[in-house]
Amino acid sequence: MSHSYLMPTYARQPISFVRGQGSWLYTADNTAYLDALTGIAVCGLGHCHPNITAAIQEQAATLVHTSNLFGIDWQEHAGEALCMAAGMDSVFFANSGAEANEAALKLARLYAHRKGLKRPKVIVMERSFHGRTLLTVSATANPKAREGFFTLDDDFIRVPFGDIDALKQAANGHDDISAVFLEPIQGEGGLNTAANGFTFLEEVAALCDANDWLFMLDEVQTGNGRTGNYFAYQHSSAKPDVLTTAKGLGNGFPVGACLVSGRAKDLFSAGSHGSTYGGTPLASRVVHSVYEVLTDSNVMSNAVTEGDFIRESLTSALGAKGVSSRGHGMMIGIVLPEGTDCSQLVDIARDEHKLIINITGSHVIRLLPPLNMRREESEQVVERLINTINSANIL
Repeated sequence: MSHSYLMPTYARQPISFVRGQGSWLYTADNTAYLDALTGIAVCGLGHCHPNITAAIQEQAATLVHTSNLFGIDWQEHAGEALCMAAGMDSVFFANSGAEANEAALKLARLYAHRKGLKRPKVIVMERSFHGRTLLTVSATANPKAREGFFTLDDDFIRVPFGDIDALKQAANGHDDISAVFLEPIQGEGGLNTAANGFTFLEEVAALCDANDWLFMLDEVQTGNGRTGNYFAYQHSSAKPDVLTTAKGLGNGFPVGACLVSGRAKDLFSAGSHGSTYGGTPLASRVVHSVYEVLTDSNVMSNAVTEGDFIRESLTSALGAKGVSSRGHGMMIGIVLPEGTDCSQLVDIARDEHKLIINITGSHVIRLLPPLNMRREESEQVVERLINTINSANIL
């Protein structure tokens, strides 16, 4: 096609896929590509999982939409399942991660309003990514995502990720803070983990308790089994007041969720927030089907086993060249030496080795394979990625 009628908001790769199955994507000529990105952590159960496909087909032939003016049985079922999985009290269903995060930030403002704060602030992390709506892009650190949008920077205080002392200093310097909002593992920012791991979440939770702030977690990318637990915060003893998720929540079907507990439990009431499409019968049926697969099988334990295998295999093969790894479960960052020119890796992996990967944080190869990837496929990810790096001759 010589002309596209689409806005040029994406630097699209010169390829398109016509079908997918499990860990594989296929072009029109039936060339197979091993997908180690899954739509950026979206298709956690692989492409066209039979249970999810069956649920979509059956519900699409039964009832797609009624609006939230009426009770929606599947929304009730999905809400109960998700709250049980998360240990939370109630949920608002949206259509995306950005919308879920927007709901979380509205909760922080409403919480502040009830405390009498006139211009409240939310503490967020350096290198964070929370979305592209005006409020969530203000919470996001990425300058490229923010440029030109006159972001609402006065509403946020930014501190280094994993630095509890910086958080405490912020607490001492401000009396208008209403919440802390962070990702347990930073996805877009470079697969960053705190130096003390998930213990950092416990430290933040304790600080929020001490200051009567909302403790809010963005698990848009880390949730739904990606790290080996249903939610990443469950690797710790911390519990959030607000929890957001999306991506793997619908295994490719667009849906997001904002869950509340503790201090945030009773903030929203009728009219406080809403969504025309949030939690339709179709979306809710998909969420419940994903929940059933995640909880009725060994998918999450497989994510840990195969994620560890991929990380250990790559660092064993490339560690002598300065390559390390980070992440948890099937959220894998392969860290090349800082300053390494990674600009050609995505193209080389795709064109020469039929492997789909991503680069984040300038020098980190991001791998987000299906949680249910088989060992022989994990071995192929390792082999193809090593061949890609060797082909690029960058180490």
